[in-house]
Amino acid sequence: MNAVARAVAVVRLGRPIFLLGGFALYGLGALAAVRRGYRFDGVAFALGQLAVSSIQLMTHYCNDYYDYDADKANHTPTRWSGGSRVLVEHELPRGVALRAALLVGAIAPLAACALLARSPERAGVVALLFVMQALAWSHAGPPLRLHSRGLGEPVTALVVPLFTPLAGFLLQSQRFELFPITLSAPLVFLQIAMLVTIEFPDYAGDRSVGKLSWVVLLGPERAARVVQASIVLAFLLAAAGTRLEVPPRVALGFLALSPLAAVQCFRLQRGDHRREFAWESLAFTSVALFFLGMLAELAGLASSAK
Repeated sequence: MNAVARAVAVVRLGRPIFLLGGFALYGLGALAAVRRGYRFDGVAFALGQLAVSSIQLMTHYCNDYYDYDADKANHTPTRWSGGSRVLVEHELPRGVALRAALLVGAIAPLAACALLARSPERAGVVALLFVMQALAWSHAGPPLRLHSRGLGEPVTALVVPLFTPLAGFLLQSQRFELFPITLSAPLVFLQIAMLVTIEFPDYAGDRSVGKLSWVVLLGPERAARVVQASIVLAFLLAAAGTRLEVPPRVALGFLALSPLAAVQCFRLQRGDHRREFAWESLAFTSVALFFLGMLAELAGLASSAK
């Protein structure tokens, strides 16, 4: 493999397309702070985004390295599950993933320290960034390997759609408010629904190597019910958010996705999670619901701020 092909493989290993979610969620928190009347600090925003993106990219490399056995045992991967396939298809030595994880992971604490040096009063949000990185590493990495203890899904749902917007908000506001949490709550449950849905194709491989995803822990049937309940709860929280200072346009934009959510719940009810040919489209719909939910909240918040 020549240098260019190797570099492309390293990039594919990191699955950079998923960084878009980190940008959207972090931006949601910052926009929420601006909407609440706080002055926008561009330098703090840039340093925080650098930390968030490096943590996310570190997680992608870390997961591929430590999930190697599970990915190798997975004979039904989709575009959304089963890892990047770069390592299991021997495009790169496995150790490249660990070195990449450590390298990009070192950027986050440097950015956090730069934030602290610039604004010591931001110590609380800097601590949050360190907690986010520790939990992100521990999802698949030692010593905790949370995804092998049935804790991968809830921890991911805390770090990604809750802590990431909260960090964006706190870096601008420098004070805690419930508003970003209320705003993020529906996304937390859509994240859980997405994570569990994309685990159905991984069930046999994960089970064979002792990776305790919720589909393995609960079994496919109960896991499907958890997905349905999470989707319903997400939309109930979005509707209730208007009573907790969430702008009506945010709730309306989110609720506009309810037909897609209803179709997903119907497909799970009829048993599509048991059908291999349906896994790809089920996963795509779950990812689309989560990303469209983020965009709906961003658009609703932006239009409400005018």
